[in-house]
Amino acid sequence: MKKKTIAITAAGVVIVGVITAFAFLNNTLGNNVEIESVIPAQETGASNGTNTADAAAESAGAAVTAEQLNGAWNITDTSKVYWSVTTSKETVNFVDPSVTGTWNVNLDDAGAMTGEGTVEMSALDSGNAKRDEHVKGADFLSVTEFPQSTFVVKSFSELPAEWTEGTAVPVQLQGTMTVKGIEKEVTFDSQAVYSGGQLMLSGTTTVTFEDFGMANPHSIVLDTENNLEVRLELVLSK
Repeated sequence: MKKKTIAITAAGVVIVGVITAFAFLNNTLGNNVEIESVIPAQETGASNGTNTADAAAESAGAAVTAEQLNGAWNITDTSKVYWSVTTSKETVNFVDPSVTGTWNVNLDDAGAMTGEGTVEMSALDSGNAKRDEHVKGADFLSVTEFPQSTFVVKSFSELPAEWTEGTAVPVQLQGTMTVKGIEKEVTFDSQAVYSGGQLMLSGTTTVTFEDFGMANPHSIVLDTENNLEVRLELVLSK
C-alpha cells in the first residue's frame, strides 16, 4: 500500500510539472516580431526578413564617389538589432530599436576604419510583456545590472573601391560583443548599401546562451537550440 501511495504521489508531481510547463508555454510562446531588412531583397538576393528600403532600389545605378562614402557615419534612430531564439516549436524574434553608434569609413585603408554600437537592453521587445520581463530578469540578461550591450569592431574586410547606388557590397565586421559584462569575439557577415545619402548595413552572427553566462531554457515540453542569431539592421547618416 505504501509503494502504491508513493507511486501515485510521484505521478501527481509529474502531472503538476507538465501542467505548470504548459501554462508557462501558453504565456511565452508565439512569435510577434517580423525581421525588417534595411537592404532591398532584390539587391542582395536575400529571402529572409521584410524589405523596408524600397526607395533605395528606385535610385540604384548611379556611381558613388569616395567623397560620399568616406567619413564619420552615425547610427540613426530607425536602426534595430534582432535576437532570434529557435525552439522545437518555432523561432521567436526579439527586437531592440534603441541603438546608437558610429562607423568611420575609409575606402583607401580598411585598417583605418572604426566602428562601435551600443544597445539599450531595456528596450528589448518580443511583443509579449510577460516573456520580455522574464528574459530581462536575473535568469537571463539581468538588465537592471547590465543595462547596455555593446559591439566594438576590431577589423573590417576590405571594401570595394567602386560602389553603385542601391547595390549591396559584402563586408565582414570582426570585433568584440559584450553582453552582461561578458566579452565574446564575433564576426558579422554583412551587406552594405549606399542610397539617398544614407548607408545601410545588414549583418548576422551566431552566439550561444553559454557565451554570456546564461543557461539554455529547456523545459520538459520544449527544446531550445543553444545557438542565438544576432542581426544588425542599421541605417547610418553623416
